[in-house]
Amino acid sequence: MSNSESVQTLSARTLLAHSPELVRGLPRKIRGLYCVAKQQKNPENSLASCIELAAKKYGDRPALVCEGQRLSYSELNNEANKLAQYLASTGTNKGDVHVVALENRAELLITVLALSKLGAVSALINTSQRGEVLRHSVTLVQATRVIVGQELSAAFAQIEDALPSGDGALLWVRDETLPSPAKTQFKRDWIELWSQIASVQKVSNPRVSPQLRANDPLCYFYTSGTTGLPKAAILTNGRFMKAYGGIGQACIQLKPSDKVYVPLPFYHATAMVVAWSSVISGGAALVMARKFSASNYWKDVVDNDVTALCYIGELCRYLVARAPSDIERKHHVRLMFGNGLRPEIWQEFKSRFGIARVHEFYGSSEGNVGFMNALNLDNTVGLSPVPYAIVEYDIDAEEAIRYSDGFMRKVQKGSAGLLLGEINDKSPFDGYTESTKTEKTILRNVFKQGDAWFNTGDLMRDLGFRHAQFVDRLGDTFRWKGENVSTTEVENILSQFDGVLDAIVYGVEIPNTNGRAGMAALRLKDGAALDLEGVSEQLRAQLPDYAVPHFLRLVDEVETTGTHKYKKAPLKEAAYHLDACGEGVYVRLPKAAVFEKLSPETYQQIQNSELSF
Repeated sequence: MSNSESVQTLSARTLLAHSPELVRGLPRKIRGLYCVAKQQKNPENSLASCIELAAKKYGDRPALVCEGQRLSYSELNNEANKLAQYLASTGTNKGDVHVVALENRAELLITVLALSKLGAVSALINTSQRGEVLRHSVTLVQATRVIVGQELSAAFAQIEDALPSGDGALLWVRDETLPSPAKTQFKRDWIELWSQIASVQKVSNPRVSPQLRANDPLCYFYTSGTTGLPKAAILTNGRFMKAYGGIGQACIQLKPSDKVYVPLPFYHATAMVVAWSSVISGGAALVMARKFSASNYWKDVVDNDVTALCYIGELCRYLVARAPSDIERKHHVRLMFGNGLRPEIWQEFKSRFGIARVHEFYGSSEGNVGFMNALNLDNTVGLSPVPYAIVEYDIDAEEAIRYSDGFMRKVQKGSAGLLLGEINDKSPFDGYTESTKTEKTILRNVFKQGDAWFNTGDLMRDLGFRHAQFVDRLGDTFRWKGENVSTTEVENILSQFDGVLDAIVYGVEIPNTNGRAGMAALRLKDGAALDLEGVSEQLRAQLPDYAVPHFLRLVDEVETTGTHKYKKAPLKEAAYHLDACGEGVYVRLPKAAVFEKLSPETYQQIQNSELSF
């Protein structure tokens, strides 16, 4: 297999060539896998106990570096203990849900850690949510308190009537990078949280920490829902420990001397669970950036003497697209780990930036199946230690194929299909806060009567030897700018416009971009005209920028299935191509506020990658 080509299948010879990876750090691998296997029975399986152990073991070693602030493991643990003490004394109990909305900064991790020590649940708000989507996310989880960063105060001031009531229910956290207090934006009484713990001296670990169990929820992550609004996926302490042991100890194996650069948002599991657990498991330092900046990326890496990177595919593509610079090879990075690194830029990224090890993984906030590239193979998400299946899938019908006996079939080696994760005692599906949403994600009687499998909604290619390669997302969600976009959410907004009979939203590929850009096919009432300015303004007001479609297409008819579902496959295939769609295509160019008609000249610029989407 050539390093420059995409993996189609794996051979025994290829695996044998990478066999030394199996014995690298073998004792630690064994401990990690033991941690995964026993996580349901071990009473100390929690984020809280991991940090408390690290504080004892690594003490004064750096745990967190962020915006000039440096905290050792002892200091991080102590700050979380002080906050936990205050929250407990003012009413926070085990099992309580607290909405947590802060951008990447030290206070975010301290807050999540403090709540975990009390057995409370952090509902981690996507910081780009606004308006009705934000209102829905807050009310969905029935929170008893909210903890909001000053940087997001304006967004929460707009939905203040939907926030919990009661003494001490509303807490805000000062942002030292902003010039003025945020309290003036609120109408209700809010408490500035950090001023309450400033005078608290060092306190011991809360007694509740050792009482936490693997199936206790640690946090909620918001995922795009097929109902058009976010769902709250439950992440338990046990799932955190699977990442801690299976990825951190058994695969990546960071050292106390390592510094890991993470510019990804910590309301996503890639940063909060995979990156942080791996850092803690090795006693390494987390170098957290407020936001990703392609122009400052390598400067941050070099200035902080970073040795490991956590990535998503979109981030890698942005870096490759930039002009070469001297600083991009002056780093000391020895490995990178993350997800979504596409085969077409895999080798280019490694060779251009001089990084030898890539640990690609696959997983989701709510899923019960994951893969990890433990052998440092190219163009694969690696292998999975849990039961899974890749089954035949009908793209046109948008569903897994069931044969005459009612059961599904696994794909042949080298073929792509729908990835399923078997639900059992060792691989539970924790689901969502809404039981109806949980049930909709489960496929039953897949291979035999009575079995149950989690539907990932992702196409994967079976490479053989329990390895796989990510192919694409399916159904009512697609990924763009590192975020999951709910097609139904966008469809609901478009359907509210006068004159719109049907709105079908889907993702389309743009050359040399990662993921899929949003596109909407609209069928209008007879005689109706499309108000491009009004549509643009409404979409931007109700959606984060990554969810606003880049293309609109006017259609006369919409094909449906026998069960009256829209046929998206033909629309996806035609995409925005003028030869397939005719003249009724409109585009929202990068940094543009309003859609404009797609001209042949602009179309060619897009195809030639002359515009930076």
